[in-house]
Amino acid sequence: MTLATAQASGRKVIEAQHVDYAWRGDGNERAILRDFSTTILRGDRVGIIGPNGSGKSTLLKLLLGDLQPQHGEITRGTGLQIAYFDQHRSALREDWNALDNVAQGTEYIELDGQRKHVLGYLQDFLFSPERARAPITRLSGGERNRLLLARLFAQASNLLVMDEPTNDLDIETLELLEDLLASYRGTLLLVSHDREFIDNVVTSTLVLEGDGRVGEYIGGYADWVRQRPAFVAAPAAKVVEKEPAAAPPAMVSASKRKLSYKDARELEQLPARIEQLETAIAARTEAMHDPGFYKQDAAAITTANQSLATLQAELDAAYQRWQALEN
Repeated sequence: MTLATAQASGRKVIEAQHVDYAWRGDGNERAILRDFSTTILRGDRVGIIGPNGSGKSTLLKLLLGDLQPQHGEITRGTGLQIAYFDQHRSALREDWNALDNVAQGTEYIELDGQRKHVLGYLQDFLFSPERARAPITRLSGGERNRLLLARLFAQASNLLVMDEPTNDLDIETLELLEDLLASYRGTLLLVSHDREFIDNVVTSTLVLEGDGRVGEYIGGYADWVRQRPAFVAAPAAKVVEKEPAAAPPAMVSASKRKLSYKDARELEQLPARIEQLETAIAARTEAMHDPGFYKQDAAAITTANQSLATLQAELDAAYQRWQALEN
């Protein structure tokens, strides 16, 4: 199977040096990272694992530059083209069919330096020509997941980031995803609870072991279990499991004393707002995974997706505002 791959990135993709990051509040702080250092090189396939709420998505955002470390430094290499697959999966246009969602107005796409007809490409993702031209509202949940993967892998990239990609995937689609990742020639960052999937895909793991410790191990989940320190317990995990985003506790830091009254008040209220948005996003995402959701008319589905995208944008803005005030 041929995938779209951008020109190779620099040899050093991401380097973290002595990074600290913690959620602060009520006079206490919960360490996510303490003195964390790692180097990710071109072609590495890195799994990120840990218990619910341990900070896996936070670590991912730090590595990508969406969050800044409180101490230490993270540098990213040259020529990076990032493709991102998040667990909310709201990127499909409901008023387009599967073909249009991938082609976006073109008849051919560029895959590894060669042109390929979009219909032929979609057949690699188990779409017949009839299903590719069918209204997207008629697609099953499994077909929608495969369509999202087709859209992602048609995007030229050399750094692929996947946050809980196996959630709600059927066996057929899960096997397809493993084949796709085996063919991918770039660098991979993968957050997942699926132990077998981690073992089949990654070459090394970063494990959030608690109290700011991040262990780095060769191999996948099973290899980590054999290598982990005696004091570290294996996190509970299932083959398919959703990780609720860890909302920061009420945050009141020393920097608050330097803020205006209005900004200080906003900083106090942001954690509750973030938690509210994350709860709303989780509820809407759960509802959209119900097969009955796609039996609605197209307008209702489009409205629901737009609403979810709006909530996600508000959440991203809230996190950015909180970090700006905290800094």
